[in-house]
Amino acid sequence: MTTHDTPPPPSSIGLLRKLIGILIALGGLFVLAHGLIEALWEGQPHIQQALIGGGVAAAATALGTVPVLFSQQLSERLQDTLFGFGAGVMLAASAFSLVIPGLDAAEAQGAGRWGASLTVGGAILLGAALLLLMERYLPHEHFIKGLEGVPAHTRSRIRRTWLFIFAIALHNLPEGLAIGVAYAATDPVRAGALTTGISIQDIPEGLVVAVALVSIGYSRLTAVTLGILSGLVEPMAAVIGAAVVSFSSALLPWGLGLAAGAMLFVISHEIIPESHRKGHEVFATAGLMVGFVIMMVLDTALG
Repeated sequence: MTTHDTPPPPSSIGLLRKLIGILIALGGLFVLAHGLIEALWEGQPHIQQALIGGGVAAAATALGTVPVLFSQQLSERLQDTLFGFGAGVMLAASAFSLVIPGLDAAEAQGAGRWGASLTVGGAILLGAALLLLMERYLPHEHFIKGLEGVPAHTRSRIRRTWLFIFAIALHNLPEGLAIGVAYAATDPVRAGALTTGISIQDIPEGLVVAVALVSIGYSRLTAVTLGILSGLVEPMAAVIGAAVVSFSSALLPWGLGLAAGAMLFVISHEIIPESHRKGHEVFATAGLMVGFVIMMVLDTALG
């Protein structure tokens, strides 16, 4: 009787080599994009800085996926704590790096306190409304194919996981916009603090995305690759945000408020409900408090 041995799983070293190859290819694309932006927007260094800032955030997401190559275990409690941490960072970034500078920018353009408050407040509501429309009308569920023969409970889990990953990729959009608008505000110190804070919370975010994909049956390399790709939204959005605001300084308060509103929407609509769904509210809240304080210290100390 002939037996067929199951082939051994790929070694972590082999996976790491493939990951390095992917990162080198992405690095080449980044250099090419930087050169193209430098040629198109000569004399506007803040757009180039926005690309670099968004690239740093994307690299942080990629860094967070690396542990999955060596271990695919991450408890649900730790995942929820990391989600809470990310929400805290984003909440502080919205207040200290976006709303307050937006009010200052509106007043510097001649608006009174009421005018500045109404301008930034309207932009916040507009940013939240845009994210709500995207979340409602983008056909993200239609991308989930091949579940016809899968048992109902497994199908539900896979669908929920993929929708969560789409939500993560979607919320990278306002993060990237926030970075771009911050650099367009010509305050590189504050923009650097914002980029640092977002990058810090992107590390556990990349880890959670990769772990979620492994948990529904994807290979570790595929999970890591998709986790890395989820962060590429940020440099693209950063360039868009900086380019739009650079056309008119009058758009700066609106851009800052819009990015803040989009981030606040994601915090309330996606991250906090997800982190509280499995009964780990205390850990998620503790993570939020720590993340908020770290981002506040970074912003106020560096700014």
